[in-house]
Amino acid sequence: VQLQASGGGLVQAGGSLRLSCAASGTMFIINEMGWFRQAPDKQREFVAAITFGGNANYADSVKGRFTISRDNAKNTVYLQMNSLKPEDTGVYYCKVTYRGSFYWGQGTLVTVSS
Repeated sequence: VQLQASGGGLVQAGGSLRLSCAASGTMFIINEMGWFRQAPDKQREFVAAITFGGNANYADSVKGRFTISRDNAKNTVYLQMNSLKPEDTGVYYCKVTYRGSFYWGQGTLVTVSS
């Protein structure tokens, strides 16, 4: 399974970004797709995840601001990030659960300036 993430960048506080992560090399459904992030000098943390059926979960810190979605036909997961805050800055990684194993994307940098 290969994951290709995109959509990061520099944005001012209050702005929006949309991340995408496309999975390839799969023959069966991808059970869960999600996003994690890692800020400088901090551990990687959960942001949001969505099942094949569309059930979504969010970290408390992003509820109401971020929306995760997926296109199962394209094996792609999206993260719409609104009302961004400086504390949202970090490298965002997509993660998928496929046939009992976890796979990580390469990460995309999101920088929110105050």
